[in-house]
Amino acid sequence: MNETKKNTILIVDDEQLVIQALTAILSPEYKVLIVKDGQEAIKIAKRLLPDIILLDIIMPEMDGYDVLAVLKAAEETKNIPVIFITGLNDIGSEEKALKLGAADYITKPFNSGIVKLRVYNQIKILERYAIESNLNVVLKLQSELVAAKEHAEHSNRAKNEFLSRMSHEMLTPMNTINGLVRLSKMHPDRAIKYFGDIETASRGLWGLINNVLEISDMEYGIFKLDEYEFSFSTMIDSIFEDITHYMNAKKHKITKTIDESIPDALLGDEKRLNQVITYLLSNAIKFTQENGDIFFKADLIKDNGDDNITIQFEVSDNGVGIPKEEQSKIFEIFEQSDGGTARKQGGIGIGLALSKRIIEMMGGEIRVQSEVGKGSRFFFTCKLKKV
Repeated sequence: MNETKKNTILIVDDEQLVIQALTAILSPEYKVLIVKDGQEAIKIAKRLLPDIILLDIIMPEMDGYDVLAVLKAAEETKNIPVIFITGLNDIGSEEKALKLGAADYITKPFNSGIVKLRVYNQIKILERYAIESNLNVVLKLQSELVAAKEHAEHSNRAKNEFLSRMSHEMLTPMNTINGLVRLSKMHPDRAIKYFGDIETASRGLWGLINNVLEISDMEYGIFKLDEYEFSFSTMIDSIFEDITHYMNAKKHKITKTIDESIPDALLGDEKRLNQVITYLLSNAIKFTQENGDIFFKADLIKDNGDDNITIQFEVSDNGVGIPKEEQSKIFEIFEQSDGGTARKQGGIGIGLALSKRIIEMMGGEIRVQSEVGKGSRFFFTCKLKKV
């Protein structure tokens, strides 16, 4: 049968009679280590990490106060209980010891029963701390497991909702295309009109598929930005030309403000910047009821005088707004403020996640301010180079 492991007591004292007496008292129940000077005590304590240290105050070269200060300052020994055993029987010495972090204080001549009880009490405190520490570890692990389980369940629900939304959004243009193809066959004289509607539906379907593919490329780390020269004003004009039809259909009024200090000739990924701005404007149009107000603003916020500049864009509306508790998740993949296929507005909910990653790859960040019923304001920055 294995014996129960004994706790280790380090006795630090330069008086042989004291050492002999303490050893006789403690050795039957504990493993006793003996050291006669402070420097050696510090080395042994750091190397062997005893459970308790019995420390004399008055010793040559380095007294007990100095030893205690070093032990409490060291990460590996700061939690070892130190009991002073000394002939200094005054309040000042005891107060000093306790202020430095001593666990207890025993004066000489000592009583063997008192020594045993003081040591025993510290051992029990250590055992209680160990139990509490282990319990805290178990509780923390349980909490982490519960959180991981909830996160996995949430992610699974979000992915299922995403797949449901994507199926719904893909079926809508597919049904439109199939229906218009049949109508074209039945009414050849109207085919030209139907082909225009088919092209519009096909473009929407392709945009949906393309977004999913781009998110997939980002997940696998193969999504890259290109850098080439482009005209900033031409890009903005092209964006507003493309969204004019959607704006007019909902009778929105748009206000556009462009900082004249933004250089026109820039280096960067025009396609991706166009994609982000178009998405935010399309969202503003979609989530604002008819006769709404849309605002677009571009400001030069940083010009270091070298080739690099930082532009801030703002897209705001007076639409439905986003609940505060949902604003933090709208930039996450598979998440959407208005989930499920029965929502009022279309989309699969990856546009903002895709936009956020593009913006971050361009050295910027995106944020939102929104209030339900009063509208939303999206701000994002990006870094570009001057030609």
